[in-house]
Amino acid sequence: MKQKLFTSKSYLLLLLLSISLLWGCSNSNNDPTPSNQYLVTSTVVGEFTTAQLSARVDGAALGSDNALVIGVVKGLIKNPIKVIKVVYNTKGVDGKSIQASGLVIFPKTTESVPLISQQHGTIADKNDAPSLYGTASEAYQLASIVASNGFIIACPDYIGYGASANLDHPYEHRETLAQASLDMLRAAKELIAQEKAAWSQKVMITGYSEGGFATMALQKKMEEQYPNEFNLVASSCGAGAYNKTAFMNYVINQKTHGIAQYNSLYIWVTMAYNSIYGLNRPATYYFNAPYAADVASKGPQASIPVSINLAYADTFRNGINNGTDTQYITGVKDNDIFDWKPKTSTQLYHGTADQHVFYFNSETAVAAMKAKGAADVTLITVQGTDHFTTLPNYLLGTLTFFTSKK
Repeated sequence: MKQKLFTSKSYLLLLLLSISLLWGCSNSNNDPTPSNQYLVTSTVVGEFTTAQLSARVDGAALGSDNALVIGVVKGLIKNPIKVIKVVYNTKGVDGKSIQASGLVIFPKTTESVPLISQQHGTIADKNDAPSLYGTASEAYQLASIVASNGFIIACPDYIGYGASANLDHPYEHRETLAQASLDMLRAAKELIAQEKAAWSQKVMITGYSEGGFATMALQKKMEEQYPNEFNLVASSCGAGAYNKTAFMNYVINQKTHGIAQYNSLYIWVTMAYNSIYGLNRPATYYFNAPYAADVASKGPQASIPVSINLAYADTFRNGINNGTDTQYITGVKDNDIFDWKPKTSTQLYHGTADQHVFYFNSETAVAAMKAKGAADVTLITVQGTDHFTTLPNYLLGTLTFFTSKK
């Protein structure tokens, strides 16, 4: 069976004081309806019955023909769903205002339910963006089933997909992923009010692979910069590259798998940071011939079917190892999100045989967090599983975890 990289896998701020004063001084007997600050447009994608959702659950979709697994997943389907595409205001890499998009999935129920922000894994095909609701997307499969179980699900596209597809995706960039996800939550909150949906005010966040990294970045931003804006009750992060500095040092110096499909993501991170941090160096600075030419012309689609450390140029490697390439080192360190103290109940899932995003990312993160006094952070280690075979543990564990926090 073809493996799919997941690597593919709201805040409402206070209204301006001046506006508030104008409302207070109005002679009208009826207060005007406040305009949305984040939500720009909302478009109904469709409404789907439980029978239609159940028809989506098959061996191909789940990556398993196990009848028990299929039965368990179908058992999660409880309510019809309503799917809405949103366009919302956020900020780009340069900090300037930009419009992005995403998807919000509502269970059709009168029960008051939590809101989950689900950050997707790496998307190689822009047609798999959540807002497009394609059959291969995480939103169509995973998020829709979980929403039916009794959760409102917000699925940000991130910058570079959907409404902002004309831009390059700032791959594995902590600040942009966190900001786009946070503003999506804010837009979702406004949409919930607009839809008059029953929301318990609880928020939970989750994601796997790039989504795990994005979730951790979102959690850190919410807790440290906006601690009172949402009632964040749970965070579940799967197989994210939280320790970017250690990850970089490992792949440039150690022999790894040599799988071109995995290496494409290391290429993507390398060249994304080169652009995001304004270094703008040629591919030949980072990679040896003949790979540099392929990277220059194809970017992440370049094929490097050898251990990636053999493809990195000695000049680049030496600059990192001896500390002289301060610009790149600083850029990478800016994306470290492992060494801080979470306050929210947090779980990290990771397989010990993950050769794509190495296990030490989660191991060092939990150790650092506990060293800082984090009391409710748990590492769920899955022995012997790789980046893909860890997914069932993460999915079932996350749903169980979130259900306990309802």
